Amino acid sequence: MKINKQFTYPKSMRSVINGGRHYDIDGDKLPSVTTILSATQSPEKKASLDAWKAKMGDKIADQIRDRAAARGTAMHTYLEHYLDGTGYKDLTPLGRQAETMANKIIETGLGDLEELWGLETTLYYPDLYAGATDVVGVYGGQPAIIDFKQSNKPKRREWIMDYFEQLGAYTMAHNQVYGTKIQSGIILMCTKDYLFQKFEVSGREFVKHQHAFLRKCDQYYKNVSKTKEGQDTKNDQKV
Repeated sequence: MKINKQFTYPKSMRSVINGGRHYDIDGDKLPSVTTILSATQSPEKKASLDAWKAKMGDKIADQIRDRAAARGTAMHTYLEHYLDGTGYKDLTPLGRQAETMANKIIETGLGDLEELWGLETTLYYPDLYAGATDVVGVYGGQPAIIDFKQSNKPKRREWIMDYFEQLGAYTMAHNQVYGTKIQSGIILMCTKDYLFQKFEVSGREFVKHQHAFLRKCDQYYKNVSKTKEGQDTKNDQKV
């Protein structure tokens, strides 16, 4: 793998505003891609998540969510240190599990990574949104955005449309700011039981997901505007 630092990516500070993650890019606080996707979930997806939480119970559901998040963070940390050549060890039970998952991705999914342009890269679309993707580079001969994912169970392609929209958002941001023509997104995923899955999206399918994200971005800002108008009205009534 060749390291090619041909772009200067911004450094940013993260903050939480009204419960959503934002990135400070040159003084502009932009909502994160994941914040926009979360705030514009379909009623069907919300109902599905609510039903699962009701079935499991709040306490158990929170434990499953928090453990998955911690395992995902540990796996990402291992992969990041592997790619930057510094190495990493976490000898806790969760850390050892995450290391095995990361090595599964390395052995099965990273062989096609030919060039590394950026790692844990902050990307932004001016005035709209920002986020951090795991890898930007050349994968399988094509410039690509690559994200690592952990999962409690194997996924079907139709279950991860939001992942493709996330990749689409990062791709549009990179192309807009740096003048690139990235049109490939890669998801490298490993379950807690060490099953590796790779999902690729490109061409017209990828454009469809990019457009879907832009519609959600528009809906997000409409919702924010309505919320602000409601707050201003309440404040006026108090005066």
